[in-house]
Amino acid sequence: MTEQSPAAVAHERAAGSGTADDAPPPVWEQAERRPPTTLLRAAVRPRMLLLLVVLLTAAALCARLGAWQLDRAQVHGAATAERHAAELAAAPAVPIDDVLEPQTTFVGDLVGRKVAVSGSYDATGQLLVTGRAHDGTTGLLVLTPLRTPDGAVLPVVRGWVATPADADAPPAGSVDVTGYLQASEQAGAGVRDGQTDAISSAELLNSWGGPIYTGYLVLSTPEPAPGGPALLDPPTKPGTGLNIQNLAYAAQWWIFGGFAVLLWLRMVRDEARGAGPEPEVAAEEQPAA
Repeated sequence: MTEQSPAAVAHERAAGSGTADDAPPPVWEQAERRPPTTLLRAAVRPRMLLLLVVLLTAAALCARLGAWQLDRAQVHGAATAERHAAELAAAPAVPIDDVLEPQTTFVGDLVGRKVAVSGSYDATGQLLVTGRAHDGTTGLLVLTPLRTPDGAVLPVVRGWVATPADADAPPAGSVDVTGYLQASEQAGAGVRDGQTDAISSAELLNSWGGPIYTGYLVLSTPEPAPGGPALLDPPTKPGTGLNIQNLAYAAQWWIFGGFAVLLWLRMVRDEARGAGPEPEVAAEEQPAA
């Protein structure tokens, strides 16, 4: 075998002394290394504008689907409320003392429960509740205390009138009434000049005495005298006009749309930062002494 000359050996060692770290980075890596810039300049770059259009389209679609689900929630909720009102109207009345006693807590399940009670109206304590709407018209409720044989007081909404002059006197003597239970309202401005803005048992106790029921009765049957106050619909719990499942779907779609917008803002921020600093090259190992 022919032995290489010292010059040839030195040339081969010089050619092989370069490392992979000394080689230039690939073209695609160089393209990813962008200098930092402002948020505005990053946002108006063509690819960011294209992403904005795509994500805004997705957000608009999510918003439209959310609105559609909200509409379905109202439609389904209204149908459920109608069925519930029909069930309440068809349900038999039970004695009020079987479900509620004076000075006891009114639980939410009692809302709309049909009950029957006997007693006599106290015409001197009758009040008008202001600011109440019926069939799209604002008027007043006729609120009359009904005193039961055991001495308890039950607030009774006898109906709705358009003006104070339309309110009539309650029937005299002993009466048997049927209606729907509703929870007492929060205290308002109090009783003044025969009117009040809230049906609050706590406030009515000061005017009517007690013991008093912690809810009130909404008449479901007309009184014997014709032309009296207009009867009201059965009371319902707050929020029963919406279907909860469809309402949750609507919220989900709107959240997804918000995420699409936030995603673009996050991408603009990353674009403005540019490529991160190149990793530091480790120091070459020193040759052993």
